[in-house]
Amino acid sequence: MTIETVQWKQNMKDRVNRLYDDLAWLWPLWEDVEEYKKESKLFAELIKKYSNHTPSTLLDIGCGSGKFTFHLKRHFKITGIDVSESMLANAKNLNPDCEFVATDMRDFNLQRQFDSVFVNDSITYMTTRKELLATFRNAYKHLKAGGVMITFPDTTKETFVQNKTEISVARARSKPENLEVTFIENYYDPNPDDEAYEATFVFLIRENGKLKIEHDFHTCGLFKLNTWRELLKNTGFEVYEEGWPDDTKECPIFVCIKTGDTA
Repeated sequence: MTIETVQWKQNMKDRVNRLYDDLAWLWPLWEDVEEYKKESKLFAELIKKYSNHTPSTLLDIGCGSGKFTFHLKRHFKITGIDVSESMLANAKNLNPDCEFVATDMRDFNLQRQFDSVFVNDSITYMTTRKELLATFRNAYKHLKAGGVMITFPDTTKETFVQNKTEISVARARSKPENLEVTFIENYYDPNPDDEAYEATFVFLIRENGKLKIEHDFHTCGLFKLNTWRELLKNTGFEVYEEGWPDDTKECPIFVCIKTGDTA
């Protein structure tokens, strides 16, 4: 292993939170993969509806544990990328028939283009406009002319709820009977004048009744909806907005068409 490879792996590790590193084994237990089926079907339908050609390949940017990939691969041949090697191990286990690459959405180059691109909600970890724009430009560069990119914000300045706290339990069918996990999530914006917020996670892990408490702290981006619109258009996309099934989320789905060959 070269010095450059060791340094690259350390840089990647420095960018990864515990939930996507030593606690990544919890992710498959949090939600069952079938809970991603309805949204994945919608994304595939939007790609096919807006594409200027018949799409057969898809680049899944920030694929995480591969739960969206699991459903989208029924429609496209998928290559997934993620900064977390631990999450990619989950994705490969769930989708052994797909290709996965460990790299950062901000500065990757696969030296090829795809019929479509899906930028997962992991884009939440872009905490500056520069990072958000870099991701859009990378997606644009890897998309064929006439192709479609799907992306969406988890929350925006307009929809963010201060000190929002959610509690859920591990409910995946793969969860061992002797293991119980409670997930506590808290979202807080300490400075409304900047474009980031804090996400704090507490994990109550009981194995054979014995309690272990783990915690994790994330910094996420928080932009106005118009900032998303402006950056997408500045990238060169023709942008459309679609709603969610049954209006389950306040932020729109951005359907972005590449109409030219340069970013």
